[in-house]
Amino acid sequence: MKVGDVIDAYVGLKTSLGMSFESARRVLEQFSREIGNPPIGDVQAEAVAAFLRGRGALSATWVLKYKILSGFYRFAISRGHAQSSPLPAHMPKLPPQRSPYVYSVDELRRLLAATSVVHISNTPLQAPMCRMLLILLYGGGLRVGEALHLTLRDVDVIEKIITVRHTKFFKTRLVPIGPKLARELAAYMQRRRELPLPLGDDSRLFTTKTGRGWPYPHVNTLFHHVRRAAGVVCAAESRPPRIHDIRHTAAVHRVVAWYRSGRDVQRLLPRLATYLGHVDIKSTQRYLHMTTDLLQEASRRFASYAQSENSL
Repeated sequence: MKVGDVIDAYVGLKTSLGMSFESARRVLEQFSREIGNPPIGDVQAEAVAAFLRGRGALSATWVLKYKILSGFYRFAISRGHAQSSPLPAHMPKLPPQRSPYVYSVDELRRLLAATSVVHISNTPLQAPMCRMLLILLYGGGLRVGEALHLTLRDVDVIEKIITVRHTKFFKTRLVPIGPKLARELAAYMQRRRELPLPLGDDSRLFTTKTGRGWPYPHVNTLFHHVRRAAGVVCAAESRPPRIHDIRHTAAVHRVVAWYRSGRDVQRLLPRLATYLGHVDIKSTQRYLHMTTDLLQEASRRFASYAQSENSL
């Protein structure tokens, strides 16, 4: 069998199990194209290494591709389509992972105001839709892909609950929202219903003017224009702030608020992990890189604790 045929069988199995396998499918199809779609038994280790390496600087993308191909080849070998895996036995030394960008409150406000730059006369809802997406990413702590897969039915503004079905780990979760976000969503959904609803209430929350769900690349392009218009930049040697960093910002801001209000942060972290859809608290702890605000609040908490201990 050719590589493309085995990919179709593998993706078909995963989706039949209820998994959202779109990102992995795209990587596998890219792999098939780049190596010329040969019979799977003819794939050379050199071709696999070149695909993993890519054209840019070595990054965490190598690991992502490797994990996807590892699962693919385990499937191929178990089904008798391949005798062995051509993947490298050792992982190269990768550069240290860059910390996500944490937006300030002022930068978030500027981003929301700058969504007007993506207005198009024949698509009047594009700018309000972009603004609503940014608000939802921050107010709900959602991943971008999770937000883009939301349907009208998934958003209950009366009960103030969002049902997130297409998650990273294939587990549906309920996300409670505050009254301000619920009002924003209610107003937006009323305007959204002016666009086509090909699947009724199961139609996507964020769509083109034809009712087709927004694709991820389109959202990244829109955010690039918004970020530049808002003047949100970072050091020249750093990665430009991403739309996904809004979710990270929401988590960091929540922990800072807990510190400032004297809450027991360690006790609350498991709740934050559940809210964000992490598999365990370790993921949340890794996700919360230290910022100046977090460091100051943690230091203040420790100083207060040390002073109380010394006074005993």
